[in-house]
Amino acid sequence: MRKALLQLHTAVFLWGFTGVLGRVITLSQTWLVWYRLLITVVSLWVLYAALGKVRRIPLRSALFIAFIGFILALHWVCFYGSIKYSNVTIALTCLSTTALLASFLEPIIVGRKFDWLEIGLGLFAIAGIILIYNTHLQFSTGIVIGLISALLTVLVSVTTKRIVDKYEPEALTLYQLTGGFIGLSILLPFYQHYFPEPNSIPVPIDWLWLTVLAWGCTILTFFLYIRALKKVSAFTMNLVLTLEPVYGILLAFAFYKENREVSPWFYAGFALISVAVVFHMWRLLRTKKEVLADTPMQEP
Repeated sequence: MRKALLQLHTAVFLWGFTGVLGRVITLSQTWLVWYRLLITVVSLWVLYAALGKVRRIPLRSALFIAFIGFILALHWVCFYGSIKYSNVTIALTCLSTTALLASFLEPIIVGRKFDWLEIGLGLFAIAGIILIYNTHLQFSTGIVIGLISALLTVLVSVTTKRIVDKYEPEALTLYQLTGGFIGLSILLPFYQHYFPEPNSIPVPIDWLWLTVLAWGCTILTFFLYIRALKKVSAFTMNLVLTLEPVYGILLAFAFYKENREVSPWFYAGFALISVAVVFHMWRLLRTKKEVLADTPMQEP
């Protein structure tokens, strides 16, 4: 469990860094995601083909995994759209609603009972979110898009949980991201027709940041994320994801000085989120220790 939590926190930190990259890359949100997926998918297919790790899976499962990848691509589009319409701080704080959304959606999708303590912790985290963006209502469009992004990432986590034990992480990553790229490529011409975006061609420095985004913040984090998901629940996954704004906003403060745009209520909100995360991690680890203590020792 500790290894899974370490993998998860590493992935979340790298995901927090994507907000910084999303602001520095000059592309519009849909083109940014399309190029990110292009580099990632081509890299994965070349790597897996060279290592002999390309695995065929049943068509029905492949389509389901690809559909999850398409939802993931839409999540990324909304996330970067939230950054473009507001800033890194607002986009990342909206993602903290994933804990509350997961506490409602996971029982419905996977068929387990509602845990009212989980819901309470999710509400506790949401109170922190309200405090944070209540003083940033001038970014209303970015907030709405950011909340849609949070909903989509919860759907990805919960649906991935249903199949994560059936296939190797490499296969899941490959088919999921390939599905996201294909789905977004199909959608892109229609979207650009009705909502044309500028900045569709990367400038030279964009290629560097897109490569970092694809290799470091996508491929590496997917391996860590899927392995961690085998050990923790979707709710735990999404509650830890509330640290993504913490990591990302601290980076945004360092790189873009966004701390000059927030009020003291911002820090009060993050305090509430941090308390919720720490309490849940303590509860999770305590339950694990109790299970181990009650398990009889086996003779060698």
